[in-house]
Amino acid sequence: MAKYVLAYRGGGMPETEAEQQAEMARWGEWYGALGAAVVDGGNPFAASATVAADGTSSQPGSAGLTGYTIVTADSLAGATEHAKGCPILRSGGSVDVYEAIEMG
Repeated sequence: MAKYVLAYRGGGMPETEAEQQAEMARWGEWYGALGAAVVDGGNPFAASATVAADGTSSQPGSAGLTGYTIVTADSLAGATEHAKGCPILRSGGSVDVYEAIEMG
């Protein structure tokens, strides 16, 4: 089984407390459905910066990532299937799926 990083873009937290609780419940259900495939539940991102080759930096970061999760899967296609259930998709966000290559 390989590890895959699910990198989130966009999305957002609903405004009301009731909507926030419902959204968190959706994330909990999704993680529950993934079960043992979840290696690291990840976190949302806050402030970001991008550092260029010349050493200059700019804020916010250019990638626009908003969070991540690490899962295991048999293939990129399998990891992509895991991502299709991600709650961030309901709020207009997207998920980039990357295989993490084991080194050493």
